[in-house]
Amino acid sequence: MAETVADVVVATLGKSGVRRVFGVPGDSLNGFTDALRRNGEVVWQHVRHEEAAAFAAAGEAAVTGELAVCVGSCGPGNLHLINGLFDANRSGVPVLAIAAQIPREEIGGSYFQETRPEELFRQCSVYSELVSVPEQLPRTLAMAMRAALERRGVAVVVVPGEIFLAQAERGAKALEIRASQSVIRPADEPLAAAADVLNGAKAVTILAGAGCAGAHDQLIALAEALKAPVVHAFRGKEFVEYDNPYDVGMTGLIGWSSGYRAMEHCDALLMLGTDFPYRPFYPEDVPVVQVDVRGENIGRRVAVDVALVGTVDATIDALLPLIKSKTDSDHLDRMTAHHRRARSRMDALAEQGRKESPLHPQYVAATINRLASEDAVFTADVGTPCIWAARYVKMNGRRRLIGSFNHGSMANALPHAIGAQAAYPDRQVISLSGDGGLAMLLGELLTLRQQRLPVKVVVFNNGALSFVELEMKAAGIVTFATDLDDPDFAGIAKATGLYGARVETADQLEPALRAAFDHDGPALVDVLTAREELSLPPKITLEQAKGFTLFATRTILSGNAGELIELAKTNLRQLQRE
Repeated sequence: MAETVADVVVATLGKSGVRRVFGVPGDSLNGFTDALRRNGEVVWQHVRHEEAAAFAAAGEAAVTGELAVCVGSCGPGNLHLINGLFDANRSGVPVLAIAAQIPREEIGGSYFQETRPEELFRQCSVYSELVSVPEQLPRTLAMAMRAALERRGVAVVVVPGEIFLAQAERGAKALEIRASQSVIRPADEPLAAAADVLNGAKAVTILAGAGCAGAHDQLIALAEALKAPVVHAFRGKEFVEYDNPYDVGMTGLIGWSSGYRAMEHCDALLMLGTDFPYRPFYPEDVPVVQVDVRGENIGRRVAVDVALVGTVDATIDALLPLIKSKTDSDHLDRMTAHHRRARSRMDALAEQGRKESPLHPQYVAATINRLASEDAVFTADVGTPCIWAARYVKMNGRRRLIGSFNHGSMANALPHAIGAQAAYPDRQVISLSGDGGLAMLLGELLTLRQQRLPVKVVVFNNGALSFVELEMKAAGIVTFATDLDDPDFAGIAKATGLYGARVETADQLEPALRAAFDHDGPALVDVLTAREELSLPPKITLEQAKGFTLFATRTILSGNAGELIELAKTNLRQLQRE
């Protein structure tokens, strides 16, 4: 059989290190999937929903740093990819999406399932183009792959189905497309300006993000020289907090009071590889130095006095010789002491009586952290699982933490875990799932079985969209439309061929988790957690206090006083420890 264009595409993917493609088949993809069958090196990773395919590719790219691939058939098939692609692009991970299209001659005629993917995906990609003739595809594919790798984002190639089946040009060969290796650092003049700001300040605080990946040693050396507490953004947690005597926790709505105070009381702020979006948490009227390899990100959140374009490791290497080591550690000592107190209070909230039910989610997260392997990959659903992961899952330089931290999509944890587990089949992968998030893409439990992926799913089952309820309470709104009438998720897991266990009292938790983690295959632990558990932000604003008071008044007037009583019972221990 003559080699098809799709054969060249698949061979290029394989030669470039791609080992799997996530997707759902369809007739417009037949030429591509048949080429995969003939190739045998690049594996078809069948999921149950294309949204999960894109999230899975994002999860794989996040843990490997390499290009990951998802595909969708024409119309609704590839349209389902969009949410996961938004997540991947905003997280800065390299993903290639191959979007099949209707026949070329039908485009523009309102044909069955017609959409314009190259336009639909333009907002969530760094590259999005339509292939019009077979000769165009190999070169367009190479440009897309390189764009995804070099710009760290999503590239979309839209291909009418018949082009996959076309005969390849004579002499067409697979190309190897890999990310380049570069050293990127600022020029001497801005480095000197940054050193002047930092040397002239008495109380420097560092805000560190995901751009600190691979720069842990440099970060610690710079913090030591500046006697600076290190605050981390959520995506920076896995790269910053471990083996770090200068760490004072996270800031933001789900962060630590110590992280907030370290930002509030500094007289200079150094931002390293972060685009932390919440402007109210930045200090006012202090000089700011920001380091980012993407210069367009600098100054988006706060006015910046010195912009340094470069990778964090290379920039610090160039900056450190210009820094005058400080001897006054008063700011650092006060903030690390504050962090120790905050950590102690957090740990106390993770205590639980053996027969208590429902369980405090802090206890659940702390137990997972204690039992998980030293190189576990954690994925966390948006909502309260993110809160508990941020506060109780501890990083050590080998563990990973993946989530929809920038896009903020529900239902990300399970498909992210699918991608991570597919990339590392022998590594422990734990999905910290909310009941709402799991239910949204519940069919992916079948993917775990079909693909024999030993993901461990822990469900924080509180019968509600509880993070939405927290937002309502803070805004003074009576909770409404957030109830979830959940099934027995453990029973569903068993029915789909997974190991399933249901935890209703605290003494059942550790045995259930140990059994699930030891199980040779996918497993789900459904844990009943307290619906009314409050996660207090590091700083409660006057507006939030007013909102909560208004919520209480309105709740009583609407006849739901029992909700307030349960809220008080659940959170009394927090008030007692403050």
